[in-house]
Amino acid sequence: MKVSFHGHAAVIIETADKKIIIDPFINGNSLSDLKVDDLKVDNIILTHGHGDHLGDTVEIAKRNDALVIAPNELAVYLGWQGINAHPMHIGGARQFDFGKVKFTQAFHGSSVIDENNKQIVYTGMPAGVLISNEGKTVYHAGDTALFSDMKLIGELNNIDLALLPIGDNFTMGPEDAVLAAKWLNAKTVVPIHFDTFPVIKQDGQRFISSLSEHGINGKILTPGETIEL
Repeated sequence: MKVSFHGHAAVIIETADKKIIIDPFINGNSLSDLKVDDLKVDNIILTHGHGDHLGDTVEIAKRNDALVIAPNELAVYLGWQGINAHPMHIGGARQFDFGKVKFTQAFHGSSVIDENNKQIVYTGMPAGVLISNEGKTVYHAGDTALFSDMKLIGELNNIDLALLPIGDNFTMGPEDAVLAAKWLNAKTVVPIHFDTFPVIKQDGQRFISSLSEHGINGKILTPGETIEL
């Protein structure tokens, strides 16, 4: 299984014959190395409905006839737009042709903001997600604060790679993310959701150094860089 980072929280997972993108925020993402018109994927997984995670889902899904897997209310919202969406919810797991998906809790919000009409559309609970395939497990925490059940997630799952937000302000910051990494006991930790905007600017290398002090293997992935599990 190959995992590549594409700026902010956008991540692509490649199995033997499938390609899955998580939170495909591309247009408007100054750190992205991707182009929507060139992207070929089989599935899209969404953690929540905020614009910097829902991103270009509708266009990508329609171009690729891709199945979108998302928390229930967000899946229904996308279904109304003609998207093939599979609804799930926190604690639920399902086996797909590319592997097993299980949604975990995340402490955040989830909505689509219509600025023109000054309306906020609620899109259900935010989530993290565990993806397992070929004997490997990736945990994408989504946007979240630190929460103590990360200990349980770590105890119940043999996590090979944890993708953790460190931007602060909207999510946990570097200090809390180090504690999350300790609880999750992942073999490798990659920071996400930082540096995209001034308000979430962070020193990623300092975070990696902090992980190292606790004996945790951390790695910064530049946009487009791949790690093989």
